Amino acid sequence: MEGEESETTSWSPVQRERLLTCRNISDISGKKRKQGTVTGNASSIQLPEDKQVDEAIEDSGTGKDAEEPSNKRVKPVSKGTGLAGLMGPVNSTSLKRIGQSISRSISFKTDARPFPAAPLRPRVKNTPSTKRKNNLLWSDTVESISEELSAKEIKRQEVIFELTQGEQQLVDDLSLAKKAYYEPMLKLDIMTENELTQIFGTLDSLIPIHEDLWNRLQTLRGSEGTVHEVGPTLMEWFPCLDSYITYCCNLVAAKALLDHKKQERRVDEFLRLCQESSFSRKLDLWNFLDLPRSRLVKYPLLLKEILRHTSSEHPDLPHLKEAMELIQRIVGQVNSKTGEAESQYYQSSLCFQDDNQRLPEIQHSRLLHCHGELKNSKGQKLHVFLFELVLVLTRPVSHSEVLQFQVYRQPIPIADLLLEELPDGEVGGSFRGAFTSTNDRAKNFFRVSSRGRWKGQAHSLQASDSFNKQQWVSCIRQAIISFKDQLNSSHQSPLNQSADSSLDDIADLSIDSDDKVGVDVEMS
Repeated sequence: MEGEESETTSWSPVQRERLLTCRNISDISGKKRKQGTVTGNASSIQLPEDKQVDEAIEDSGTGKDAEEPSNKRVKPVSKGTGLAGLMGPVNSTSLKRIGQSISRSISFKTDARPFPAAPLRPRVKNTPSTKRKNNLLWSDTVESISEELSAKEIKRQEVIFELTQGEQQLVDDLSLAKKAYYEPMLKLDIMTENELTQIFGTLDSLIPIHEDLWNRLQTLRGSEGTVHEVGPTLMEWFPCLDSYITYCCNLVAAKALLDHKKQERRVDEFLRLCQESSFSRKLDLWNFLDLPRSRLVKYPLLLKEILRHTSSEHPDLPHLKEAMELIQRIVGQVNSKTGEAESQYYQSSLCFQDDNQRLPEIQHSRLLHCHGELKNSKGQKLHVFLFELVLVLTRPVSHSEVLQFQVYRQPIPIADLLLEELPDGEVGGSFRGAFTSTNDRAKNFFRVSSRGRWKGQAHSLQASDSFNKQQWVSCIRQAIISFKDQLNSSHQSPLNQSADSSLDDIADLSIDSDDKVGVDVEMS
């Protein structure tokens, strides 16, 4: 059977990590925007639709002199994770993976002509009047700090202020995504309304939710600029975040569609022009679409800091503890549902060569632990999926202009899966013949095999480096342990039980934004 193999850059293992430990969330400060800007003169850029694009963006209220909402960067999701290139093992412990290890920055590959040199904007010294809002500290906003405030209370006020400012910045950024991307692309017929709806999902409905919290936090501020109690307000507002389930569950499909549409020249030129404009701060559209997810997983971190600086006798302490339990429960629910949606999405993208490959374990897997690119002993690139109940080796192919994955050989159920680490230079088999130099050694290999229905099937798989190899090995071992734990605790067939939601963490979108499809492959 023939398809088209996806030409991809090497991926790093995308290991799914817990939402609360997502390193992308804790690292929210972005690089300062460069002083150089791209002029708005359409003729200097020489793109056919530049003039139209500029007019559409101006109509949406986001010209180059518009106030920039925030200079924070959001790292996309894959190291593998965390949930965060080769999609090496993308340990799919979920929300975090769509964002942690799965923490790669998304690059823009373009064949369009380069931009001409733009005049440099004179450097303006940061003064209290010109300092950007997201760089402000609470202490910058008050004329004087009361001597009655302890050092611990001052730190508490700083964290509460950071929470407040973060809400305003998120509202500004989401509004920018709507006005600078959604509305112009719809007006210029760059994408259809249906395509834009699939990519942006329910983003528009999140804006008033965060505006509400920002307004509530503003009203809590007293005459001296301090906030006495924030816990009750958060307790009342956090249930609104249930709406994140719908938005985050759509992220995997939205990312795949966006990457596919970037292959069209008009879409790529428009997005490139926006990225080079000052209002975007050099971020691409996906960075903006991923902001709500990264904000969601940051709430527990901020609340933890507020708690750390709240004294034991403070009346806000019990409310903050209740709020922490509530937000952790909400994030866990969003994380679980997103992990299920991700697993279902990739299951629907599998193409089978025959019905024997359609194992029931695939359909019954609610979670995707990790996925990414590996090579087999012949040097062929494979995309490997480690679902909750089965390991599936595939090859990326293109059918009907949609990226899909053709199943390669027989999937191996986790119940029958054996894992073996292989020392460098000791792979054996036909792989040795692939090397002509004694300096070349088989490195970063491990072997998976089956001991059950498909006994005798074995695959030697190579990761891009030793780190990726260890991520894959750890992820597979953990999947085997989790399967055995579930089996022992339930005393039932794993196909008849629900997966433990704690295994679930949104996978960092591990589809690289530059992935292209279009090379013929032959199935062995």
